[in-house]
Amino acid sequence: MTQTQYTAFAGPTRIAAGDLAQVAAMVKTHFKDSSVDGVLLFEDTSAHLVDVDFRGTVSDVLKRLASSMTIHAVTTDSLEPEVDAPRGPGRPKLGVVAREVTLLPRHWDWLNTQTGGASVALRKLVEEARRASIGRDRIRLAQEASYRFMSAALNSEANYEEVSRALFAGNRTQFNALIEAWPIDLKDYLKKLAENAFEQTTNDEIV
Repeated sequence: MTQTQYTAFAGPTRIAAGDLAQVAAMVKTHFKDSSVDGVLLFEDTSAHLVDVDFRGTVSDVLKRLASSMTIHAVTTDSLEPEVDAPRGPGRPKLGVVAREVTLLPRHWDWLNTQTGGASVALRKLVEEARRASIGRDRIRLAQEASYRFMSAALNSEANYEEVSRALFAGNRTQFNALIEAWPIDLKDYLKKLAENAFEQTTNDEIV
């Protein structure tokens, strides 16, 4: 499984990239004995901002980070109840998570007539929907990540509103032209985030 990657900026300059521990250590080292101020640290897929406590030494920062990551992992695992339903011989454990789904009576009536029952039918429907919308979802996620990064790091740049409109309109040419004068490190990161935002969906994916 690919490890999540992060990037940190101090003003318009990229100062660190890598996994979270690497980036935290590089940021702290970059500032040496000065307080870490004005750093924006982003998760590279979603462009969500990540908050890291940079007080103390590099060792202090990494210890707190390791502790918080362990707590997060335990909390996340606790949200997924184990499924101990009886299984027939040779039936694989699917890692199913029990959640509540609210449907109208006619939906339940139809599901209960399907081969394998409601759960199997719902899983098939979800998989079909995922395959049908994969292109649109990829574009939407790229747009959201790009806009999230722009809002956090580039909202004071010239043409900000026009760039936002070009992003959501899927106009790559206008988008690239409008951000040409933006700070190079921020611009390059934005282009990477926005790459999938300018894909074209197939006819089957257009609703």
